[in-house]
Amino acid sequence: MNPQTLEELAGEYVLGTLSSGRRREVEERLPGDADLRAAVQRWNDLLLPLAALAEPVEPSAQLWRRIELSLEQMAAPAPAPPHAARPTAQANWWNSVKLWRSLAGTGFAAAAVLASVLVTRLVALPPAGPQYLVVLVAPQDKAPGWVVQASSTQALSLIPLGPAEVPAEKSLQFWTKGDNWSGPVSLGLVKPGQTLQIPLDKLPPLQPNQLFELTLEPVNGSPTNRPTGPIQFIGRAVKVT
Repeated sequence: MNPQTLEELAGEYVLGTLSSGRRREVEERLPGDADLRAAVQRWNDLLLPLAALAEPVEPSAQLWRRIELSLEQMAAPAPAPPHAARPTAQANWWNSVKLWRSLAGTGFAAAAVLASVLVTRLVALPPAGPQYLVVLVAPQDKAPGWVVQASSTQALSLIPLGPAEVPAEKSLQFWTKGDNWSGPVSLGLVKPGQTLQIPLDKLPPLQPNQLFELTLEPVNGSPTNRPTGPIQFIGRAVKVT
């Protein structure tokens, strides 16, 4: 399995988007596949901080009962082939009701919905070093539209999660602002649906909670070098390593 396929498989396993059969295959491989175990751990470390992006929601008692029943059915022993390896604690963590309660209490379930889109959008994990992630959501309905990914404090990637409609004679302009800055700084105009690599060599290094937003501006950008149009997408930086 090539490295990119391995990372995609581990990411989908951590997010819980694999089919039940495919998930069992991964669980059977985990005890004897050090590369897969390392990839799963990397995705755990990468995605868990996304909990900070979602508001905590307390599930209803009826929903917990449905989850518990589903997990009991998933955990029921199935006929094992001869010489089948016994499941390990690492392979069974996904079926823990206690784990799901603790993760849902921090808002992880909602954050995972946002993060699940990333599995097919991010080409590969970034290199080792300080990493930041921002999910830009529409202020009206909190729908994710873009992801800002930075493996360096001096450069970032703006990645679309889907098409974005821009009215004629208008443009999307990308802005950022640190907590102690006097005002937002333009990072340039954005073409809908296109990934951008943006150097930040003339700005202070990225910092946690840094604001990013896309606003609707005149076709050539804001005439005042400050946001003048409505915010289309907005989010704040989360340090993930």
